[in-house]
Amino acid sequence: MKYCSISEASAKFNIPESTLRYYEKKGLLPLIERDEAGRRLFSEDQIALLEIVLCLKHTHMPISDIQQYIDWVVEGDNTIESRLEMMKNHKQAVLAEISLITESLKGIDVKITRYTKRTQGRKEE
Repeated sequence: MKYCSISEASAKFNIPESTLRYYEKKGLLPLIERDEAGRRLFSEDQIALLEIVLCLKHTHMPISDIQQYIDWVVEGDNTIESRLEMMKNHKQAVLAEISLITESLKGIDVKITRYTKRTQGRKEE
């Protein structure tokens, strides 16, 4: 199995090493192996898990919910229904947030149009 260092994992995802250490401390990256010097080693499975953690984090899932999800992953296949339900619920929350942001963006566009017209009016004077 191929492993990468914390600095390689950090570079791959463009996140600070301190974030990876924090995620491990919070239980979001369980079973991280270490070399003889105590340095973290990220296996392909750990990298895949990190991708999921980042996906959930980027879609504003609370850390406590991500922890629960990871706990279920570690528990195994007997938690698939729980994970599926969590993902369905999270998807609905993300879609609702996208809708709210899209609607709010319209208000920003109104302001941009208004300010653009005002600045063009000043230039014409």
